[in-house]
Amino acid sequence: MSTEATERRDGGEPRFRDTVRELPARVWIVSFGILVNRCGNFLPVFIVLYLIGRGHSPGTAGLVLGAAGLGNVLGNAIGGSLADRLGRRWTIVLSGTLSAALTATVPALDGLPSIMAVVGLVGTASQLYRPAAAALLMDSVTTNQQRVAAFAVFRFAMNIGAAVGGLAGGRLATHSYTELFLGNALACLLFAVIAVALLRDLPRGARKTTETTETTGTTETTETTGTTGNTETAETGETKEPLESRETEEPADKGSYRKALADRRLRRFLVMTVIAEFVYIQSTVGLPLHVTAVGLTAADFGTLIGLNGVLVLVCELPVAGVVVKRKATHVLAVGNLLTGLGLALTGFATDMLWLGATVVLWTLGEMMYSSVANAYLGGLSPDHMVGRYQGLYGAAFTLGTGVGPLIGGAVYAYHPWALWIVVGAAGLLSAQLCLPPRRALAPPEERPDRLDQEPA
Repeated sequence: MSTEATERRDGGEPRFRDTVRELPARVWIVSFGILVNRCGNFLPVFIVLYLIGRGHSPGTAGLVLGAAGLGNVLGNAIGGSLADRLGRRWTIVLSGTLSAALTATVPALDGLPSIMAVVGLVGTASQLYRPAAAALLMDSVTTNQQRVAAFAVFRFAMNIGAAVGGLAGGRLATHSYTELFLGNALACLLFAVIAVALLRDLPRGARKTTETTETTGTTETTETTGTTGNTETAETGETKEPLESRETEEPADKGSYRKALADRRLRRFLVMTVIAEFVYIQSTVGLPLHVTAVGLTAADFGTLIGLNGVLVLVCELPVAGVVVKRKATHVLAVGNLLTGLGLALTGFATDMLWLGATVVLWTLGEMMYSSVANAYLGGLSPDHMVGRYQGLYGAAFTLGTGVGPLIGGAVYAYHPWALWIVVGAAGLLSAQLCLPPRRALAPPEERPDRLDQEPA
């Protein structure tokens, strides 16, 4: 049964699980591609062990990681522009092929400068696909529920790939780092092949928009039906002029990052993202330091991180199904609040029971936030700048996860409780930034069908 038929039967949007099942093939292809890619994403995880095994100091390994982190930020920014200019499909292909070629050369490098340069370039190339993949998902769906479902499936595939990749990488690393990096290169190349063989960009001017307007418990669905911009109401059959048609032919790309950053709501979202990721990354910085300080072992830390991974794999799709009916800004705010609170409470926990409870709390926050972040951002972005909006989000994300360990480690070294206080305060701030300011911010382009029913 089609989505439209289900909506007419129920008088509203279909159940979330039905929406997931009815997602377009393009969503499943991209998700399969990221599953393959993440199964072989070994370099970021094992590069430190590889360098130390070759006689480099931990400080040197940190410099190489810093180069990779800088490359990640640049890769998202460049990838966002390429996604809008070159196209989603070919940006993914470029990312996969460049990453494969560069990663395959790492075992042959000797000097530190060359290793830093190549790993930094790998960091850039390996992130080019992210804005393109997100934009392609946005192109493939119409309603907010479909957007949340598409990104939930994408993240589920990514998490499965990361879990499999961690196990496979550990086995390969004990045998041969050359095989490890060649396996990484092969996974990147396979992602590119999947994109070439199975993906097609949606032609400009061919997108359809489904508008959902909530009025006293009823849902009215409108659909653009032609290049003239007339819309037909599904329930009444009336034809009316839409506020904005997305099926008219779009001009050549005239977007820019300067225009994107003119959107005050986007700027607020990006600042929130940096702060939220600083908070979340303390699960890999402050948490292991605290586990050691209270006399627990590395195996105990592994158990806590494993608990987080299992909860995300099992619960994220159901959580997405629950929060999709709520206002996205409220979901983002509660998610950030729970993440900050859960990690801040780590300072009080001294045994595995209470530490496990804090992990459950901040994992719930992580799942709520992650379920709607990309979809909400997609609702803010004009069609011709979807890639750039997603690229800026990716850059902010990697910036927060990049500077978070440096700041978190320094603050913890000053005093452990200073870190947990900062984390709690940052969680509150990131939650507040999710909510609209008292004076509503007007977007540069009115897009009522792409917002989550919030005032502009």
